[in-house]
Amino acid sequence: MSLADELLADLEEAADEGDDGLYGEEEEGERLEDIPEEMEVDYSKAESVSSIAKLRNSKPFSEIMDKISMYSGKQRKNSEVSGPVESDPEYRLIVAANNLTVEIDNELNIIYKFTRDKYSKRFPELESLVPDSLDYIRTVKEFGNNLEKCKTNETLQQILTNATIMVVSVTASTTQGSLLTEDELKQLEESCDMALELNQSKHRIYEYVESKMSFIAPNLSIIVGASTAAKIMGIAGGLTNLSKMPACNLMLLGAQRRTLSGFSSASLLPHTGYIYHCDVVQSLPPDLRRKAARLVSAKCALASRVDSFHESSVGKVGYDLKEEIERKFDKWQEPPPVKQVKPLPAPLDGQRKKRGGRRYRKMKERLGLTEIRKHANRMTFAEIEDDAYQEDLGFSLGQLGKSGSGRVRQAQVNEATKARISKSLQRTLQKQSMTYGGKSTVRDRSSGISSSVAFTPLQGLEIVNPQAAEKKVAEANQKYFSNMAEFLKVKKEAKM
Repeated sequence: MSLADELLADLEEAADEGDDGLYGEEEEGERLEDIPEEMEVDYSKAESVSSIAKLRNSKPFSEIMDKISMYSGKQRKNSEVSGPVESDPEYRLIVAANNLTVEIDNELNIIYKFTRDKYSKRFPELESLVPDSLDYIRTVKEFGNNLEKCKTNETLQQILTNATIMVVSVTASTTQGSLLTEDELKQLEESCDMALELNQSKHRIYEYVESKMSFIAPNLSIIVGASTAAKIMGIAGGLTNLSKMPACNLMLLGAQRRTLSGFSSASLLPHTGYIYHCDVVQSLPPDLRRKAARLVSAKCALASRVDSFHESSVGKVGYDLKEEIERKFDKWQEPPPVKQVKPLPAPLDGQRKKRGGRRYRKMKERLGLTEIRKHANRMTFAEIEDDAYQEDLGFSLGQLGKSGSGRVRQAQVNEATKARISKSLQRTLQKQSMTYGGKSTVRDRSSGISSSVAFTPLQGLEIVNPQAAEKKVAEANQKYFSNMAEFLKVKKEAKM
């Protein structure tokens, strides 16, 4: 067997092992169960609506509605409740009635699907034209087999808008549906009556719960309303359990993963419950609702603890908390303040230390700007300046030498800015500046070309001192015209 044949045989064995033992039957079943599939139940084959919707004829439903009728006319005060509020019979009725509303919503959803599947034989396009479940059921009850009623029907105008009625009438004239039998019409009429009766019972429960929440939880009802207060209290398992719940958990009460296509008001938004959908939070813009739900949940937690101990029966705490919530809502929604342009404040630099006196003034005069520098900084108007150096473009001498002679004008010397030296230093510099013959770059050294031999026309070569005449003139000048010369006293001769 070649190497290629052995490799193919190994691959076939590995494939067989994977098919047999890699995935067992149990694991395969688990994988199939993990796939979420929402199966749509077909109610068109059901014989009657009573076979699938059994809540209206149930015993708990009748008992709760009878008790509501019994307690509806009674007025109670909060002072009559003593001990835990969960032990009060009317409180237990409120919790049961609140749970019953959820069951009614689910039952209405089932009846709607039954009616839709049955009536799609006569008017299949009506489902897309009337999206609301309750409006659809009322429209089916009004139509029946006769679709021409939509043209002039006052009852239908109270259910649908004029634009929707026009679209429905046009679509009904071109529909491909077939007529219903008498049994099917009877089943549809029964389902519509049951749905309307359940909806009426639900509104009756809401009215009762809202009327009784004022003495069970007055402060909580003031903040979020009696209906929302009853819902969160029912799902929490009582007012005592609600008071023990933190605000972060209270905000999630009533959250659902998916929205029922019936009358449920739950949203697909994550981490949103009854408090998020109450009127107080929904009155704000969408970007502030989550923040508002957290604030309202915190205040509801405080109000529920007050109600659980039967404090503030008149609702004073609830009014204070609601006023605080509204004040914060207004603060969030108010526009930002107008930014005012303010001038810069005066600098806070301290007064500098100033030095006065003759010495300081003289120093400022010596270090001041000289006349030559002032002339160099000045520029003539509308005249192109010549550059002083080829390397430094743009550097000019200003107004130096701009007089008529063309030479650099001798600037006036300011005695105040002139450097001052002592008299002894002046004498030393004057002696060093005296010249005796040719000068070289070396101080006090005679030039190398100077000589004492001179040619004369009379004697030829003569030895003379070339510095004698210069020395004589310099001594005379130093005596009479030097800066260090003093006045001489001349004796006047007596006149004869």
